[in-house]
Amino acid sequence: MPTSSSRTTLSILDLVPLSQGMTPTEAIEESVKLAQEADELGYHRLWVAEHHGSEAFMASATSLLLGHFADRTSRIRLGSGGVMLPNHSPLMVAEYYGTLATIHGDRFDLGLGRAPGTDPMTAAALARSSGHLPDFASEVAQLQQYLGNPPTLTGGRGQVRAIPGEGTHVPLWMLGSSTGGAQVAAALGLPFSFASHFAPDQIREALLIYRDRFRADADTAQVDRPTTMAGVNVLVAPTQEEADYLFTTAQLMAIRIRSGQPAPLDPPVENLADVVPSQLLPLAEAHQAVRMVGTPDRIVTQLEEFAAQHELDELIVTTYTYDPALRRRSYRLLAEAWGMTG
Repeated sequence: MPTSSSRTTLSILDLVPLSQGMTPTEAIEESVKLAQEADELGYHRLWVAEHHGSEAFMASATSLLLGHFADRTSRIRLGSGGVMLPNHSPLMVAEYYGTLATIHGDRFDLGLGRAPGTDPMTAAALARSSGHLPDFASEVAQLQQYLGNPPTLTGGRGQVRAIPGEGTHVPLWMLGSSTGGAQVAAALGLPFSFASHFAPDQIREALLIYRDRFRADADTAQVDRPTTMAGVNVLVAPTQEEADYLFTTAQLMAIRIRSGQPAPLDPPVENLADVVPSQLLPLAEAHQAVRMVGTPDRIVTQLEEFAAQHELDELIVTTYTYDPALRRRSYRLLAEAWGMTG
């Protein structure tokens, strides 16, 4: 079996999901267990995606969660997947992630997005700034400046500084679910992660724009060539039948999100059509078109084909199960089949 070193880099996206009957404290502890297992198995990164006002995801304060994970892991890179920058002051983001890097060293990534990560009312309560592309690009550049080299003594007088933060050079990634993020990533010379796990329609166009317009000579450039990652919904189980059954939890979650009926994760069901009105069933397909569900060998083949098709440098996979122990089992089976050495 090929080792992971001969395959595309594999990472994990976590939203700290809450299952029915579970407390928020329990959901966070289950994600700590996942981080520890991912660390031991050999996954490259574990990112947490910012969501607000969600009954299903306990991931509103990503920097606090990542610090919690860092205390309990030793190797795996941790990061935001992402921080929704218009929800925050760039200075405050630099201070938070600069503090994490100061405490734990070079283990953190800053994935940046411009979506609200919530409903319009909650977005307004967050006092969002503009998410328009030029404003967003300017805020990204400002954030990078805060994390860069300290100003000289004369040049530093009167300047706003992120302390701690400056000099940590926390790596930035641009996230996107459309072509907008691709344009910003290309113009700024940043690595680009496409959210194909929930918005697959524009992946080809976004990656093409990113690669065609990439500027390695930008003052903000952090990589010397286009560098890409994409999200995939994955569920691995010993049999296809069990994988399909367990995946109904993720399908019900997608239907709830798309139909405006938020709730904690549902238990799996034998037949979706028995519990979901027929007109809502297509919502799961639209939300999770990029999904790989099945036995370990089958999933490995599908992931390799997807990575080759889009010429990806990295895959970031996300898994939802009602029973968090089965989520960890899915990642363990995938790591073993991928040839990770831990």
